[in-house]
Amino acid sequence: MRENLKDRMRLLHILEAIDNIFEFVKGVTFEEYKSNKILRFAVIKNLEIVGEAAYLITKEFKTVHSEIEWEVIIGMRHVLVHGYYQIKDEIVWDTIQTELGPLKERITLWYDDMNQ
Repeated sequence: MRENLKDRMRLLHILEAIDNIFEFVKGVTFEEYKSNKILRFAVIKNLEIVGEAAYLITKEFKTVHSEIEWEVIIGMRHVLVHGYYQIKDEIVWDTIQTELGPLKERITLWYDDMNQ
C-alpha cells in the first residue's frame, strides 16, 4: 500500500510538471522559446522533475507499465542535470511537442485508476 501511495504521488508530480510546461509554452513559437532564457530554464526544470519522479517510481510499477520508456525519460533528466552543457533546444522542443502529450494521457489514466 505504501509503495502504491508513493507511485501515485510520483505520477501526480509528473502530471503537474507536464501541465506547467504546457502552460509555459502555450502560444509560444520555437524561436520565442529559444530566445527566452527564463522560459527555457522553467521548462528544463519541469522536465527534470518529470525525470526524477520517473526515477523514483517503483520498479514494480515500471515493470507493469513497460510501454513507457522509463529509462529514456530518466536519461533525459540526467542530461538536463549533469550534461547541461549538451542541452539542445531542438530536442527539448521536440519532446514537448511530440512526447509529453501521450505521456500525460497514459499517466492520467493510471493516476485516475489509482484514485478510485
